[in-house]
Amino acid sequence: MISHPSRHCTVELQALPSRIGQVRRIVSAHLRYWHLDPLIDRAALGVTELLTNVHQHAQPDKLCTVELELLLDRLTVSVRDHDPRLPVVEDMGEIAPLATGGRGLAMVAAVSESWGARPDGEQGKVVWFTLPTSAPSVAVPARVPALVTAEQPARRFAGPVLNGTRSAVAG
Repeated sequence: MISHPSRHCTVELQALPSRIGQVRRIVSAHLRYWHLDPLIDRAALGVTELLTNVHQHAQPDKLCTVELELLLDRLTVSVRDHDPRLPVVEDMGEIAPLATGGRGLAMVAAVSESWGARPDGEQGKVVWFTLPTSAPSVAVPARVPALVTAEQPARRFAGPVLNGTRSAVAG
């Protein structure tokens, strides 16, 4: 009998649409195993959005690593890829109402406690978000929140579109 189940999960994959669905199911299964069922929907949505960004934007390849880490009262979900370009947060006012893209990071910010991106060596980056294990209610923000550090709660972004030069660096 395992008295303290593993609180870490790593999945390496090529971010293709069929694989994204498989990773979403793996994330859901691990959260059920860890008795974190209330986090499943938000974690699955967040990891789907981050993997979709890798699929659509990452260069030179679509290889990435998804990591789940449960420490104390916080679940961190991160996606590491080989593209050093940090994500650009779109100004929601600039996105056409019927556009099919540009809202993914805003959704990640809306469902998470905090999120950010950091360089990973010279040829890659990590984009992450955190969820508290005691889930508070989540309100959808009126504007896109800025990238934040792990120590700061997500806040509303009222300034210009971020150009990728500002990013959060996880401690």
